[in-house]
Amino acid sequence: GQAIWKPPKAIRGGIPVFFPQFGNLGTSERNGFARNKFWTIDSDPSPLPPSNNHSSVDLLLKSTDEDLKIWPRSFELRLRVSLSAGKLTLIPRVRNTDTKPFSFTFALRNYLSVSDISEVRVEGLETLDYLDNLMRRERFTEQADAITFDGEVDRIYLSSPQKIAIIDHEKKRTFVLRKDGMPDAGMWNPWDKRAKTVPDLGYEDYKTMLCVDSAVTETPIVLKPLEEWKGYQELSTVSSSYCSGQLDPRKVLYGF
Repeated sequence: GQAIWKPPKAIRGGIPVFFPQFGNLGTSERNGFARNKFWTIDSDPSPLPPSNNHSSVDLLLKSTDEDLKIWPRSFELRLRVSLSAGKLTLIPRVRNTDTKPFSFTFALRNYLSVSDISEVRVEGLETLDYLDNLMRRERFTEQADAITFDGEVDRIYLSSPQKIAIIDHEKKRTFVLRKDGMPDAGMWNPWDKRAKTVPDLGYEDYKTMLCVDSAVTETPIVLKPLEEWKGYQELSTVSSSYCSGQLDPRKVLYGF
């Protein structure tokens, strides 16, 4: 279905940018205000490594008087979006344009389209500690060899690897999420009961979606005046190769 967006409401889908906070730990509104704003094209983008065969756009969000009432820090948030065959790259950067230091948390929430959530596996997060938002952010250790889904999930995996594989058995397709500068990984699916309370999500939509986020949440970024933080995220798709009915995760995660 199509989401109808009326500022300042959040939109479900795409890749919302959560800044200056991820979740509700902090002084700003839950998940920050950046995702509800109109951005401008950055007329003076800093030179980043050349992206050969990429189509790129540089976006810019600067603090407004309205933002300063919610979060009294002056900032510039830049986002380079690059597209190439089978790959989407996002490079977020936050600059402190204030006269004193500030700290923030950050996330890119990736709404991934899957054929059937109960047939999806996520690999790369096993043995990690995670905060469970359904259990008052209590800390647990992931015990499963691979994560599968049979109910609502709302977690933040801490100090996750730079590569996570989201394997869609039915489509024989794997999303590979590579990230840098964003050590944590969020994971969200509302399942049936919660889906009924989310205004712009159809009752059955939870079956064909999964959010896997690149995030900075456990340890906030601290920037002094004029300092800049930079993150990196790359989403690509590969076709899943099958071996005795199972995908070999080492090929996806380590390139063996």
